[in-house]
Amino acid sequence: MVAPTRAEQLAKLSTLARAFHETIPHNLALGLELVEFGDGLAVMRLPYRTDLIGDPNSGVLHGGAISSLLDATFGLAAFMALTEPTRIATLDLRIDYLKPATPGMAVHAKAECYRRTRTIAFVRGFAYHDDEAAPIAAGSATFMISAGPPPMGTRPEGSAGSTP
Repeated sequence: MVAPTRAEQLAKLSTLARAFHETIPHNLALGLELVEFGDGLAVMRLPYRTDLIGDPNSGVLHGGAISSLLDATFGLAAFMALTEPTRIATLDLRIDYLKPATPGMAVHAKAECYRRTRTIAFVRGFAYHDDEAAPIAAGSATFMISAGPPPMGTRPEGSAGSTP
């Protein structure tokens, strides 16, 4: 049997990543948008919304919303570094807030999985508005890579165990 090429692996992971993102209630509630993803890379967007404000006097987004954006983006980058779809879970997440987000502006997050072992993925990245050189927050995360199929709802339609 011929092993799949990296392009074939990425195509399979991309399909599952989109499906997985679209089934996570927290991502949906925040309105997180997939912007770009590829081989160990991910970019997501958090639109500015008044219900996500942490300080009503300043209009600055809550740090928890930015943490969620970074965690989701880091997880997607780790997932896209896999060779086969499998479960991952956040083991450690560190975020340094560098400055407040500007009220009224969407926040982007960009992440790269820079190292992967058989059981752990290491990711780093940052959140920013329009200029990557002016980050709002920077962070890193480690993810556990589990044996077994990806979470329910992310299997290609028609495969064993797929959800309707």
